[in-house]
Amino acid sequence: MTEKYTALYEAHKQLGASFTDFGGWQMPLKYSSELAEHRAVRSAAGLFDLSHMGEVEVTGSDAGAFLDYALVGKLSAVKPGRAKYSLITNNGGGIIDDLISYRLAENAYLVVPNAGNADTVAAELATRGEGFDVTVNNVSADTSLVAVQGPAAEAILLALVPAQQHDAVTGMKYYAADTVEITAGEKTLRLLVARTGYTGEDGFEIYVPNDDAAALWDALLAAGADSGLVPAGLACRDSLRLEAGMPLYGNELTLDTDPYAAGLGPVVALSKEGDFVGRAALEARKEAGPVRRLVGLKGSGRRSARSHYPVLDGDTVIGEVTSGAPSPTLGFPIALAYVDAAFTEPGTMLSVDLRGKPETFTVVELPFYKRSKQ
Repeated sequence: MTEKYTALYEAHKQLGASFTDFGGWQMPLKYSSELAEHRAVRSAAGLFDLSHMGEVEVTGSDAGAFLDYALVGKLSAVKPGRAKYSLITNNGGGIIDDLISYRLAENAYLVVPNAGNADTVAAELATRGEGFDVTVNNVSADTSLVAVQGPAAEAILLALVPAQQHDAVTGMKYYAADTVEITAGEKTLRLLVARTGYTGEDGFEIYVPNDDAAALWDALLAAGADSGLVPAGLACRDSLRLEAGMPLYGNELTLDTDPYAAGLGPVVALSKEGDFVGRAALEARKEAGPVRRLVGLKGSGRRSARSHYPVLDGDTVIGEVTSGAPSPTLGFPIALAYVDAAFTEPGTMLSVDLRGKPETFTVVELPFYKRSKQ
């Protein structure tokens, strides 16, 4: 596979980033300390390059009806300027990807799939669009995505936004988006800004043409210099999303999992009119109930569970860990795991086989961490 690089790759090198492969992309894993970056996002702010994510434009008079058919949610009910978390499944109900869709105008949406799935989702949407008055345009290669996340995120962004547009930022609701003017060096850019994120904190994701990505990145770093903003890599992004109980495609979500087992049943709009891809299979899966369900696990010791470690009831394997790590914020090990449905009640005591040594874990409600109201 040919390695791919974001428009910010050289900026990351200059900042001393360590890189890792993610979905075929060379992405910053961390810049200095994964723990320091994690704590900065919880206490101040972190700046992330998410340009490996995909961006697929869906336009046309049938755009809403088409996405109702192509995805499990009711996207036609989303108001312009708002966003919705949804799933794209195959005919058997298996999850191809989880994604966010923004309704930019009456007949225009932006669908954002995960990095490794971007081309697959774009191709699948193009195929499913046959017979609808829609145009599916994969603009991933031309688009960068920068996120500023943390309690100071709003103030940092406002430093780059003209006063007459401050209300557009401060009044932006969670899972909403708007076009905002941002000063980046000598340029004034009109960019799509969304109040979304993957860290459990307040924050913004900003879509920018590749040619302007470096200027935006530098401007945000400068604006946040006195607020504790640090560049942050994928390592802390993973620990942040785990604390927030957010699933990761390839770990908690795969073609072999379905929305009900993953705790995403409310995302599936079985009440919407008409057929959609995977509907019959998902109706059957809901009726049958999941054999295993995704749960949160809290460790009682210091050792962490890791992906694929067996979950035990006594000597019997009743599940498998999908993600696990020490929680920098909470101070104890946490994990997500699929376990047999009989063992999902919060308070249930289980153990995880940590390379031959069982360690006690307790089933807890998700998320592990929830930020205070601002």
